[in-house]
Amino acid sequence: MTRTRSTLDVPTDELAAQFRAYANRGYRLALIAGHDDDDTIRIVYLLVQPGTDARVELVTRVDHTTPQIPSLSAVSFPAGRFERELADQFGVIPTGHAQLRRLVHHQHWPDRWHPLRHDAGPTPTIDETREPFPFVTVEGPGVYEIPVGPVHAGLIEPGHFRFSVIGETIITMKARLWFVHKGIEKLFEGRHYSTGTELAERISGDTAVGHNLAYCLAVEDALDITVPPAGQYLRALLLELERLYNHAADIGALTNDVGYSILHSHAQRIREQLLRLNRRVTGHRLLRGAIVVGGAHVVELPGEAELAAIAQDLAEIAHLALANQTVVDRFTGTSTLEAKAATELGVLGPVARASGINVDARRDHPYIDLSDALEVVVDHAGDVRARFCLRRDEFAASINLIGWLLDQLAHRHHEPAIAPIPTHKPAASGVGLVEAWRGTIAHRIEIAPNGKLTRLKIVDPSFFNWPALPLALADTIVPDFPLTNKSFNLSYAGNDL
Repeated sequence: MTRTRSTLDVPTDELAAQFRAYANRGYRLALIAGHDDDDTIRIVYLLVQPGTDARVELVTRVDHTTPQIPSLSAVSFPAGRFERELADQFGVIPTGHAQLRRLVHHQHWPDRWHPLRHDAGPTPTIDETREPFPFVTVEGPGVYEIPVGPVHAGLIEPGHFRFSVIGETIITMKARLWFVHKGIEKLFEGRHYSTGTELAERISGDTAVGHNLAYCLAVEDALDITVPPAGQYLRALLLELERLYNHAADIGALTNDVGYSILHSHAQRIREQLLRLNRRVTGHRLLRGAIVVGGAHVVELPGEAELAAIAQDLAEIAHLALANQTVVDRFTGTSTLEAKAATELGVLGPVARASGINVDARRDHPYIDLSDALEVVVDHAGDVRARFCLRRDEFAASINLIGWLLDQLAHRHHEPAIAPIPTHKPAASGVGLVEAWRGTIAHRIEIAPNGKLTRLKIVDPSFFNWPALPLALADTIVPDFPLTNKSFNLSYAGNDL
């Protein structure tokens, strides 16, 4: 697909004006990436325009010893969170930030240690005597707090949720994450780009295809590699297979959270069918190893009849759920995320589309033309029921899209699916944008002439979507938190990196 990516060097005092100008033209902030260039800290603001797929990078440089940038938090909520991340990881101070407090580093990490700087040195000793995280305290007659996590029952990653409550009604909730911060971006540094796919597949285990595809697209953008059509169709097919098994799991989990466990069991049965199908297609239940730099390869293609039967099975489960009045009562009007709030927060993926925000990188930032078959499902209610129904309808739409992709692949048996890889290229950067099952993933990569990765910035849609969860929970009741949390189903690992 033809697209443009331009770079504009911007002095720090002009940054806010340039950012506003592009925002007014419909660009959204995809990421902010810091780079330690030894003598300066270089900061890249990637803005993307849906539809045209135009990509603009605003680049500013600050002094290495006392790095400061003007905060954009007053004009962009996501920018404010990226700035807090920059402060933790690079020591870059966003002046004028309204809520400059730690984001990635917990309180026991020592001050003035910024691990993505070249002069960071070894990991320092943890100071366990430091003050705990400064949660906002809500006071008044009858108000009390309920702390939940970070250790939870069941197979769930760690996150701490602090509820301020009157009776059962939630006044506010604060989520504290980054308990599983792994230094993923640092782990990519120094690797040859050809060895990065296995790590990319493990950024968030249930999104192996989404993150690996974003990584490969970024590498291919940097190295000017054109993937053959057969490889592009296979990639799109694998992305939809990943969407299917995750949406089936979420549909079942939502019914389980309102006590309809038999439907959950049947949804788990469907998920297992899809995981076994994945293994036949790629050799791995989670679809790992199929996408490589330059293309994709599979063991076999799925059968349309088998997928049609699975689609009918899942549709029956969804129908039975919404035919039950208890389920409808628990879903309808629960934890509504209004479109205005979703827009201001920059929410992505099914959570955004369930609130009426028509965003989908398969259409807005395509790496392959799917316009003849892609259906972007949008709901407007913004509640748990909308998020349930959106997954149901996206499951059916993905089945239809896979059928179209199989038709395209039927005539390409003997075509190559992997492009030749150049042996030498100058230093370059690239961007990959992918509509994974949770929403748009963004990777921005920089590669040295020897093929080694000097920087990879990763943004999972969960980074944008976690702040929306407390907003949706306001004025709901504590027993509905598990249900609401599952209707968002955000990634801890993808956020924490």
